[in-house]
Amino acid sequence: MKTRVISAVIALMIFVPILLVGGIVFDIAVCILSVLALKEFMDIKETKKKIPEFMKFISYILMVLIVLFNLSTSEDVFAIDYRVVSTLLLGCLLPVIVYHDRKFYSINDAFYLIGGIFFLGTSFSLFTLLRNAGLVYVIYLLLITIITDTYAYITGMLIGRHKLLPEVSPKKTWEGSIGGTVMGTLVGVCYYVTVINPSVSMVGIILTTVFLSVLGQYGDLVFSSIKRYFGKKDFSQLMPGHGGVLDRLDSIIFVVLGFMFFMNLL
Repeated sequence: MKTRVISAVIALMIFVPILLVGGIVFDIAVCILSVLALKEFMDIKETKKKIPEFMKFISYILMVLIVLFNLSTSEDVFAIDYRVVSTLLLGCLLPVIVYHDRKFYSINDAFYLIGGIFFLGTSFSLFTLLRNAGLVYVIYLLLITIITDTYAYITGMLIGRHKLLPEVSPKKTWEGSIGGTVMGTLVGVCYYVTVINPSVSMVGIILTTVFLSVLGQYGDLVFSSIKRYFGKKDFSQLMPGHGGVLDRLDSIIFVVLGFMFFMNLL
């Protein structure tokens, strides 16, 4: 527990100032996190099969291109240059023929990399887009995620009886999920109405926040299923007691993706 607390304090001391400063400092930090996340995504696959070093190098380059592409735009619209998409597809697929050895690099490996780079690259790029749109939106999403996770754990520990998805995450319960959703929605809605837009439609913001709270828990389960498939407890030990980047950001990644549906509607 002591290690876990110390890791959390150190992470907050680094993350909070960067979040508040924003700008190029935040963009660089997100870019670094995206590369670390991709490394974890590839490392966990290597528990079953090695990925060629050249393909790792190509993957890192593609990740940086996707994450940084939107930095030059002032609009809150996500886009990927068609040249980046073409490079992603060709860069991952052509080596299947070049290596010509499925034990070394196969079509399954290629699509694993394409999916991982596109999914993580899009998610982390949206972090920068959202921060540029306003710090208040980032805080709103972080509050939903943190409060939901915290109260899901507390509620599950106190009254949890019915397992949510034991084959993926044995400790999660329906009671915990409901308790987390209720509190995450309550705090998130109060913050949005108080700080961001007092005149927002209450029905709209409540439904949106409920959706994001549930979506964050779904994201947690998705990444848990990946770890279980590869027989790992954590993606890495970057943060002792907490795991890696993907262990800490699993929920918020999905929440950010989901929020982009509603950002211009609220």
